Parts: sequence; C-alpha cells; structure tokens
Amino acid sequence: MLKTQKEIFLHVIMYSALSCMHSNANSQNNSLDLSINENSSNATATSSSYTLEQAIEYALNHNPDLEIAQQRIKQAEAQVGLALSSFYPQITARYSYQYTENPAMVFSHTINQRRLDFNSDFNHPGGVENLRPEVIANISLFRGGQDYQLSKAAKLGVEAASLEKSAIRNSLTQAVISAYYGYLAAQEAHEVTISSIKAVSSELEQSRKRYKAGTLLKSDLLSLEVQLAQAKEAKIRAKNSIELAKTGLKTLLGLEMSQPITIAQQSNWQPPQTPGEFSGILQTALEQRPEIQAINKQIASQERVLKAAYGAHFPRVNAYVSYGQDSRDGSFSSHKDYVTAGVNLEMDIFSGFATNERINKAQSKLAEIKATKKRLQLSIENEVKTAYLRLQEALARVNVTITAIASAEEAYRMVKRQREAGTVTVTRYIESEVARDSANSRAIAAQFDALRTEAELKKALGNWK
Repeated sequence: MLKTQKEIFLHVIMYSALSCMHSNANSQNNSLDLSINENSSNATATSSSYTLEQAIEYALNHNPDLEIAQQRIKQAEAQVGLALSSFYPQITARYSYQYTENPAMVFSHTINQRRLDFNSDFNHPGGVENLRPEVIANISLFRGGQDYQLSKAAKLGVEAASLEKSAIRNSLTQAVISAYYGYLAAQEAHEVTISSIKAVSSELEQSRKRYKAGTLLKSDLLSLEVQLAQAKEAKIRAKNSIELAKTGLKTLLGLEMSQPITIAQQSNWQPPQTPGEFSGILQTALEQRPEIQAINKQIASQERVLKAAYGAHFPRVNAYVSYGQDSRDGSFSSHKDYVTAGVNLEMDIFSGFATNERINKAQSKLAEIKATKKRLQLSIENEVKTAYLRLQEALARVNVTITAIASAEEAYRMVKRQREAGTVTVTRYIESEVARDSANSRAIAAQFDALRTEAELKKALGNWK
C-alpha cells in the first residue's frame, strides 16, 4: 500500500501518462501532447504546445490586462512630467496686430515705434497700426507648495500603478495555473470515460452472445446497456469540460478562439507542502500583497493632493520677462526692440468657495481610499482563509485516495479472478473495473485540486508577483 503523498502523486502521474499514451495510440486527434520537457522554464513554446511555465510566460507577455496596466503606468509617468513642468519657465511666442485711434495708445505706439513727432496734434493724432512680435517667459516662484505636493503625488501614482500591475501579474499567474491543471484534470476524466466505454462495450458484446445462447440473464444484459449509456453521457460531459477549460486558457493567454492550443504534460510536479500557521500566513499576505502596497501609495498620494489643495490659501508669486518690438510694417530693427521684466504677487481673497470645495473633495477622496483599504484587507483575509482551508482539504483528499486506490486495485484483481472462474456476474466485474478507474480518476482530480489550491494560496500571499 502507498504510504506518502509523494508516492501517491507519483502513482497518479504514472497512471495519467499511461492512460494518455494508450489513448494516443488509438487516436490521431488527441489534443494532449505527452512530450516531457524538464527544462521548460527556459524554453519557448513551439507551435501551439505549452508547458506550464511557457503558458505563464506567454500570458504575462500577451494578456491584454497587463498591456492595459502598462499603459496606466505610462499615463502616471506622464502625469509626473506634467507636475514637474510647473517648475520650468513657460515660454510663449506671440505676434499681434492692432489698429487704434485712442490718443493715449496712439502716443504710446508712436513712441514704441520710435516715430514720435512733437509737431503732431496729440489730441487728434488720427489712427495708428501696430505690429508686435514678442517672446514672453513666465515662471512660478511660489504657489503655496502646490507644485511640490502635486509632483510628489504624481510620483507616488507611478509607484501605485506599478504595484497594480504586479497585482494583475499575481492574479493572472494563478489563473493560468488553475486553468492549466483544470484542462489536464478534464483530459484525464475524458480518458477514464473512454476506458470505461471500451470495457463495457466489450463485455456487452460478449454478453449479447451469451444471452442469445441462453447462458445469461436479460437483467444482466440490460444492466450493461444502462452502464454503457451512463459512460457515454460522462464522456460527453468530460469532452465539454475539456473545451471549456481550453477556452478559458486561451482567454488568459490572449489567444483567439480559432487558434490551436495543446498542453505538454510534465513529470516533474511536486506535491504541495502542508501550510503553516494561519496567523503567520495572513500576516505575510497583508505585508506583501501588491494590492495593499498599491493602496498605501494611493493614500500617500492623496494626502499630498490634500496638502496641495490647502496651498491655494497662500499667495502666489510669479516672475515674467518679455522681449519684442512695435512697428507699422512688421520689419525688425534692433533699435526698436525693448525688454519688460517684473514680478507679481497675487492671492485669492474670495474664490466663490472654490478653494474650500477643492479641500473638501480631496478630504472625501482620501477617506474613500482609506475605506477601500479596509475593505481590501477584509477581502484578503477571507481569500487567504479560503485558500488555506481549501489546500488543507485537497491534501486530505490526496491522503484518502491512497487507501481508495489500493482497495480498488485489490478488489478489481479479486473480482477478475472470480470472473475468470465464472463465480461472479458480469455486472459485478464491470462495477469493480469502473470503481478502479474512478478511484484513479479521483486521485488524479485530487492531485490537480491540490496543485490548484496551492496556486490560490500563493496568489493570496502575493507570491506570484
């Protein structure tokens, strides 16, 4: 009898491989590729066949969710650039045309154009045209710390976006692993149904001959026909499960439904380890989950935004300089150009409560993010607890299959001998054979469930980021 989890894993893996090889020998259209690649982590998927490591790598390179996350990072980086632009001078080129008969402006333009004539009538100077090319530079010297706080908030936004991408990678990796093992589990279930159909069909053919010869009861024949119908129904369900698992895996890999895909089975799987204490696991999750780290960055960023909103109460200081000339025909002359420079200080006395409303909005947004963090912590705690219990259950099921496989194999061996001796009915023989196949099928399912739940726990801990 098998004694350890590792032994049962090796047993079911060997059974799985033998079943698939037997099926491939009889069907050229089998979609499961049994090529074993021990160094698959360093290899690239050839054609459309993927090992687990290749499937994960392909998904991380082609899944649109990660591309969306990458574009969000670029948007956040652009926001940093926008925030930092406030620290640089703003330079504008301007070309203006003006016609006026206003005596004061005519006098001003005439002086600027270096055409002042003291003999002219200053009260009725007539009209004047003025063309002014000009370059203006402005720079903000102080805005109550708003520019500084917003630049820091933008940088924290980039870090938060990067951590959100890590969270997507974490979830995507776990989803690919679950879909991958789900596909293999469905494939194994399909192989078991094929084996059952062959066994029942073979015995049914022999039993019909015996029934015609009068050596078999009709009830035994009808029982076999019922079992055959049930086996065919199970095959239909198993085949549909394969297609559903394949569809889900294609979606995760970013493949179109029309693209072919096969799974390369591996032999280097190791049984999951029993998880440690729940309290330690939960603490690890709360410390290293990228979602928690990202929302902490969002809180820090929003706190900066709030400080920037308060900065609007302070005065603003700006410096400016302009260079240009005034002329009637637009021609440039160094004798007519001039420079204007200055500093201005302004402060909002009353903004229609706009400043206070911006502060209220920033405070509300900060409170919202903090509440979201609390909800996220509760969600992570539930996720970790669920994954923790599911893994314990899966490992317990693996242990149960040890006895189940041994018992089913021994029962089949005994009934087979009795059948050969003619001391048991055909129904009993078929039942023992189906029970043996079902025991192996449950063992394989338990194995894949254990591997899937291990991936779920690692995802809950943030280990896949």
